[in-house]
Amino acid sequence: MIKLTATLRTLLTASCLLAAAPLASAHSGSVTKTFEGAASWYGPGFHGRQTANGEIYDMNSLTAAHPSLPFGTRVRVTNEATNESAVVRINDRGPYAKGRIIDLSKGAAEDIGLLSSGVARVTVEVLSNA
Repeated sequence: MIKLTATLRTLLTASCLLAAAPLASAHSGSVTKTFEGAASWYGPGFHGRQTANGEIYDMNSLTAAHPSLPFGTRVRVTNEATNESAVVRINDRGPYAKGRIIDLSKGAAEDIGLLSSGVARVTVEVLSNA
């Protein structure tokens, strides 16, 4: 009975890990390029307005503005102070403030602990589509 219980526990654990694998991969991908610098966020004044790619900006979504990455590119942004990260999709152009490399939506800023500081040093990893 004990051996059967241990076997069932092992099978259950393996099943849970396999079931979670697609969730983990949704936030990962091969890193094709990395850069570091200052990030900021934008929200209420732009909420509901059209972004550079034609979408309506939702400040609570996980999106970002970048000056040159193609629209639809997914990047992982990690706050170097908190080590928290979020995967965001590029759907707008910016930032327009000197010295910044990416502008995050309010939702993304909340996820990485950037909301209260407003600006933070981040690592941006461009993810492959695979």
